[in-house]
Amino acid sequence: MLNKKNIVAPLLLAAAFALTGAAHASALEQFKSFVAGTKAARGEFTQQQIKKSETGKVTPPSTGTFLFARPGKFIWTYVKPYEQLLQADGESLYIYDKDLNQVTVKKLGSALGSSPAAILFGSNDLEKNFTLSEAGSRNGLEWLDAKPKAKDSTFEQISIGLRNGTPEAMELHDAFGQTSVLSFKKFEKNPQLTATQFKFVMPKGADVFNSDH
Repeated sequence: MLNKKNIVAPLLLAAAFALTGAAHASALEQFKSFVAGTKAARGEFTQQQIKKSETGKVTPPSTGTFLFARPGKFIWTYVKPYEQLLQADGESLYIYDKDLNQVTVKKLGSALGSSPAAILFGSNDLEKNFTLSEAGSRNGLEWLDAKPKAKDSTFEQISIGLRNGTPEAMELHDAFGQTSVLSFKKFEKNPQLTATQFKFVMPKGADVFNSDH
């Protein structure tokens, strides 16, 4: 059975979305254009974890949907193999495990930090928390590396793959030798959103835990 913690941690996640930019622009130019021009987006993702070993063991993929609005608002929903929700309203992050009917609440600032979510859902000030560099071409994509400046970050490096001005993949390399690979499709850039789109509704009877860690 999959370890839910191993999937939730990399998530903070993760998603990628539509970009405006020239097809032949560098990965860094394309990604900066994405951050500046994409205020909100929705789409679907597939996530798979690869453990560092001689056999390169791969866990079964997780799939789901995402929706975000900068800064700090997002809904990241795991649909398969089990249902789980991560939702942020700009101030707090709610992690809802449907099987356990359990909600964990965290302050958004401490939850994001130098995580993938800080790149995708945070402010436009990328180089404040990350060192960005070109990483060449691989598998038909132009790659960008983002290394967190914070020494206590869970992730050693985040790699973003772009094609024709659109992010299509992310690789999250953690400090334990594991890599989470995400791919994205069917995204819609800057969709129309309602004022209460990201307001979390507490499930009936759920056990609630508050954590700042």
